[in-house]
Amino acid sequence: MAYSDKFIQMGEAARARISPVQPHEVDALLADGVLALDIRDKEEHDADHIAGSKHISRGKLEMNVEEEIPNLDTLIITYCNANYRGALSADSLQALGYGNVRYIEGGLKAYRAWQNK
Repeated sequence: MAYSDKFIQMGEAARARISPVQPHEVDALLADGVLALDIRDKEEHDADHIAGSKHISRGKLEMNVEEEIPNLDTLIITYCNANYRGALSADSLQALGYGNVRYIEGGLKAYRAWQNK
């Protein structure tokens, strides 16, 4: 899928504001109780996702997150397939008052590649 220049600019701006989690750090964070939040579409989530992750699609994130994750102090790592939707989602969560939000650098693809090394 080709991304538009404006989408890339928005994604890069979000990435500059949010600290990433590297794929090799994910399992330890999950073991410590961090919530993995899959923001991809339902079909993507159904096809593959990080075990135990919560799913809220990017299109409904801001609308539904407070009901699904009411504690603003919850440690959250968002992820998509690559970078931009995960970073944009983490940025949105931060704007909503969630104080402990990061995204997985490289998304699910990078996490699976690291697992399959």
